[in-house]
Amino acid sequence: MGEVFAGRYELIDPIGRGGVGAVWRAWDQRRRRYVAAKVLQQSDAHTLLRFVREQALRIDHPHVLAPASWAADDDKVLFTMDLVSGGSLAHVIGDYGPLPPRFVCTLLDQLLSGLAAVHAEGVVHRDIKPANILLEATGTGRPHLRLSDFGISMRKGEPRLTETNYIVGTPGYFAPEQLRGAEPDFPADLFAVGLVALYLLQGRKPDSQALVEYFLAHGTPGAPEGIPEPLWQVLAGLLQPDPQARFRTATGARKALTTAVEMLPDPTGEEEPVEVFDQLGPLPPGYGPDGPLTTAAPPAPVPGTAQPSPSETGSFHLAPPPQQPPTPPPTPAPAPAAAPAAQAPVAPAPAAPHGPAGAYPPPYPVPVPPQQAATQPYTAAPTAPQHLASPAAVPATTAGRAPARRPGPPRAVAIPVLLVALACLAVGFWALTQT
Repeated sequence: MGEVFAGRYELIDPIGRGGVGAVWRAWDQRRRRYVAAKVLQQSDAHTLLRFVREQALRIDHPHVLAPASWAADDDKVLFTMDLVSGGSLAHVIGDYGPLPPRFVCTLLDQLLSGLAAVHAEGVVHRDIKPANILLEATGTGRPHLRLSDFGISMRKGEPRLTETNYIVGTPGYFAPEQLRGAEPDFPADLFAVGLVALYLLQGRKPDSQALVEYFLAHGTPGAPEGIPEPLWQVLAGLLQPDPQARFRTATGARKALTTAVEMLPDPTGEEEPVEVFDQLGPLPPGYGPDGPLTTAAPPAPVPGTAQPSPSETGSFHLAPPPQQPPTPPPTPAPAPAAAPAAQAPVAPAPAAPHGPAGAYPPPYPVPVPPQQAATQPYTAAPTAPQHLASPAAVPATTAGRAPARRPGPPRAVAIPVLLVALACLAVGFWALTQT
């Protein structure tokens, strides 16, 4: 099994790598589910402060993948998120190339919805790009987008962790004001959303610098080939170099997109359906859909056996120990055939191995206790020899029974005692006649 981090998270296999840490598929032993765990690689104060900011972000939204919990172990720290298996937008473009406009509008609507929730918390993402936008593995069904990686995000008004002339983000997705060192603001995120939309529609990374230069020199260009005019008008509102001329909120851009979708032409039957595959691959050996396979399952109850029941205090009584099957008594030897008689002979019954003499054995086999089986083996009562007693001469009521012993002392003792008593009685009578 993998390494257990902080006594809770079992790291299974790496599934990604970022600028400051690796992302692992992990098993949460407390919540009994698979999660994505981002393990911090560096331990300097600057990186730790970014980690604290990122793990402190708590946004509950279906299109936002924010940290759920965190843990520390010696000089390592990690935080966990939901495990998203469909890969990023880069995987989809790698599989299909340019995507149909209506499919792009669905993704763009979900991205703007999640970004509106992030901005409502006063947070600027600052690193929106295809690799940070993940998808659930929905197959050919409706896609489900998740905005992730808040490693360099910050709240408006918080102190910056970099110098003023130091740019943080991914080259190619910067807004023009970011290149000038302006304070992070929401319109910068919207500019990156417009570049992501172009990437999805054209199947390649857009040249943001050439696009900004064209906007500044010639104004808003016409719609590129393959992009419907209503959709291009929304993208142009996101890509304006001047942040004051750009959409100011994600909610406003989303409303404009909804209007544009209504004016799009109906899809043709020639479009290939887009399928979002599972990009994580199978679990390593030793793991199953419900967790590690080494966890021993409780034994299944055996039908017909009593199960332990809870006591009054809530604990459980122990089940009784297993009973050994009773040892059947050996079959007694058959009695010799008897001569015909007027009365039907009665076969002698074997004497009971345990109990008083003369008692009949019960009609069912008597089990021998295990601890006495080695010292008191069961043997059948011997049959009387034929020359001593014939079954026909033995009354039916006493057949098979030893003669009952009469009470009193033996005859050798009783006769002398009786003679002495008679002598004493005679002496007593003689003494009475002499008085």
